Amino acid sequence: MSIKMEVWGDYACFTRPEMKVERVSYDVPTPSAARGMVESVYFHNGLRWIIDRIYVCNPIRFINIRRNEVASKVSKNKILSEANGKALSYINRRKETQQRATTMLRDVHYVIEAHFEMTDQANPSDNPGKFQDIVKRRLRNGQAYMQPYLGCRECTAHFRLWEGGDIPTIDETRDLGYMLYDMDYSDSQNIQPMFFRAQMVHGVIDLTDCEVVK
Repeated sequence: MSIKMEVWGDYACFTRPEMKVERVSYDVPTPSAARGMVESVYFHNGLRWIIDRIYVCNPIRFINIRRNEVASKVSKNKILSEANGKALSYINRRKETQQRATTMLRDVHYVIEAHFEMTDQANPSDNPGKFQDIVKRRLRNGQAYMQPYLGCRECTAHFRLWEGGDIPTIDETRDLGYMLYDMDYSDSQNIQPMFFRAQMVHGVIDLTDCEVVK
């Protein structure tokens, strides 16, 4: 069973992992980011979300901004020392703050088409119809377990159930190159990224038959 979730916002940043210092966004959301937005609305151990298509409704436009960010984080050892009453853990903002450039998307609007599969952790009373009714009700009412965001937490996503019939996508076709697909959690001791060759055809990224590589 599938749903269509409409999301939009002023800014988005789906960071390319190969950019180590300055953040640069992909042209479109990654499947893992799309899955995260759907799971923000409804997550249950008894189901697993799979993204089928991402519809791009607004032109792809970028903006460059500079932000103050912290250059480091408090180490685990310092936190343990503070817990044992030996020392205070803190970050000196005067020394550790630095400006970094970010290339992000602006004025974004997408529709995410996804379906779910039942898992072996579902309860005997669980069934696909029940889950679909819950998800659609939550989308209509604007309910979420946590606020969905567009790549970065500061990029808040507005959302609702798409019930408008045909989706008006941009009339653009382009090869988006290799993109992050998701993370492989099958081995908790060796989590690996997975990638795929993204193709946008008339504003639609179809993920139903894409080849995923590690």
